[in-house]
Amino acid sequence: MHLFLYSLSLQKEKAFVKNYLKISFDFYSLNGRRKNLLFFFIIILAVKFERNKASNNTDNDMDILNTLGKIESPGEALAIFKQKMDDDHLSRISKIEHPEILIRIANAIVLCNPDKVFINTGSPEDQTFIKNLALEKKEESSLAMANHTIHFDLAGEQGRIVDRTFYIANPEDHISSLANRMDRKKALEDIQSSMVNIMEGMTMIVGFYMRGPVGSPVSNPALEITSSTYVSHSAELLYRNAYDDFHKEVVNQGHFFTNVHSEGENRTQDLPDARVFMDRQFQTTYSYKCTYAGNTLLLKKGNHRFAVDKAVYTNRGKELSEHMFITGIAGPSDRVTWFAGAAPSGCGKTTTAMAGNVFVGDDLAQMWIAHDGSIRSINPENGIFGIVEDVNREGDPMLMKVLREPGHEVIWTNVLIDENKVPHWVGNDEPHPEKGFNFQGEWQKGKTDADGNAIPLSHPNSRCTLASKSLDNYSQEAQNPAGVLTRVFTYSGRDADTMPPVWVAKDSDNGVVIGACIVSAATATEVGASGIKRAPWANAPFIPGALGDYMDAQFKFFGNSAIDEANKPIMAGLNYFLTGKARGGTTNSLLGEKKDVKVWLSWLERYAHNEISFLSTPIGNLPKYEDLKQLFKEIINKDYPQSLYDKQFSLYVDNIVKRIEIQEKAYAKEEGIPQQLFDILASQKQALAKLKAQKGSIVTPDHFAN
Repeated sequence: MHLFLYSLSLQKEKAFVKNYLKISFDFYSLNGRRKNLLFFFIIILAVKFERNKASNNTDNDMDILNTLGKIESPGEALAIFKQKMDDDHLSRISKIEHPEILIRIANAIVLCNPDKVFINTGSPEDQTFIKNLALEKKEESSLAMANHTIHFDLAGEQGRIVDRTFYIANPEDHISSLANRMDRKKALEDIQSSMVNIMEGMTMIVGFYMRGPVGSPVSNPALEITSSTYVSHSAELLYRNAYDDFHKEVVNQGHFFTNVHSEGENRTQDLPDARVFMDRQFQTTYSYKCTYAGNTLLLKKGNHRFAVDKAVYTNRGKELSEHMFITGIAGPSDRVTWFAGAAPSGCGKTTTAMAGNVFVGDDLAQMWIAHDGSIRSINPENGIFGIVEDVNREGDPMLMKVLREPGHEVIWTNVLIDENKVPHWVGNDEPHPEKGFNFQGEWQKGKTDADGNAIPLSHPNSRCTLASKSLDNYSQEAQNPAGVLTRVFTYSGRDADTMPPVWVAKDSDNGVVIGACIVSAATATEVGASGIKRAPWANAPFIPGALGDYMDAQFKFFGNSAIDEANKPIMAGLNYFLTGKARGGTTNSLLGEKKDVKVWLSWLERYAHNEISFLSTPIGNLPKYEDLKQLFKEIINKDYPQSLYDKQFSLYVDNIVKRIEIQEKAYAKEEGIPQQLFDILASQKQALAKLKAQKGSIVTPDHFAN
């Protein structure tokens, strides 16, 4: 009790909450887990202290969910639960003992006012209930193959609604220059006007998830509260339902994320009023009047933003939260080397992940420096929400096996469904039907939109949702709380005319600069996006704070002296979107094939183990032709002519310098950018200018072999 009162006098906000919960939990455990009077007195006193403090706060310190719900104690929460839950679900919620969890669930109930509340324990029976309700509500429809369903998003919402996505911010908060912000008071007004009673007549589903394996030091507990059965069904495939461990994990981690979503009446006319809010101060997201999973499944990118904050502002230099795949590449003597790689959504990240011999994840990665001096990575997810355009048997055989053969559960979105209830999509290299039903309604070949543009068979952002365990190359290491030892980090985008297929940074600082300087053609994952744009670390849409802070965290992490010499990171750029036209040809066809990525990754695997030589250039280290020729034959049984190598790996100096200058100009407008970035870019530009003076604007690889 003395320790508790001492912490009470010292703490502010989250630090206070973490300490009093840890102390009270320890006390609770020492007394044989009996719900004795003193334990509850401590908890209620602590909660009341926080509520009283909040009542005296200014608008800048206002927790919107608790302000609108007005539930302040576990006792008040229980009264709400009794109104909305039957005895079975009251019994389920009674196993969640953490007072703040109970209060936040109760406030979400008061705000949204559902007819009833379903506590999802993740049991097979609960999963079946959710799937059946999705069919009953027509959020999903059954397809010809067992356990396959189709969900259609609203026609005007086929990607992230970036223009209606906001960070809730106080005037003094630093928000990324690439993001939108809204003052706390205005956000409260918007949420109140749209979310009050938004679940009337509906069932609220409450899920308890871990973003990562239970017991991992960088996993994050998160509540998913939604009226959408499609969202809840997707969460069961993509995340680990941790109902049994949730209380313990929240106490151990000292925090949890809260996510509240409702699709409302699911009408196109409501889309202008759709919103996605992230409240960093209280680690809470709000989403309404939208259906696309990137806007509604807030466990995903909404909570990824909070995890980025945690890495940058709480554990800087020790932890990272990245938009990266995790995959294992086989080397000689059955060796497996683990890779993590960043690419903007829609730029082949899933394809690259699936090129690995063993697979952990295709989209997100949490990483930290372990006690043994290694960098360890976990996937906060447990499944794939993957783009299907151009997925086919030649380039993606393992994924196609899941999509086209029975025995797996798949949720499809926005593909074409034919009259036999079979899904079809652009680029699958299969015969296509002449008509069907897709993201905009009834479709027939040649149909055009209001502007006369041809409507494609499927939307470019069509997706498949499935559990990772369905894949033949899935690794059980994905469930290891200790993560996988990660040696190689790659950064890529849709770069048609500048960089070679693979190049390696000379040191970690240069590697950070590769990540900072990703450029990419816009993809269909963002509504209204077009053209070429910068995509720092492929994570820019999910960096809540200042880019300078995030970059500093990258330099500090990869340059941390705690990393053992034998585990120093290999940091590389990848680009398999280089076109023939950019290298003297006449077409925009790719210089190479999708499957070539297996060779680039295999070369990096050998590089990481010092088994291969390289060419040193101003932009980094490049492969030698003879090594690639051998790997092409060995890995994918393909000839690799010298002429193609010369096209792919020649340095087009003017293009590269222009790319550098774009980055210099853009980062010069940002506050707090570490000087290392400018120094490295200036050094590269100077070396390239010298190279151009010697060899001209196009420099072939043989120049660097001397």
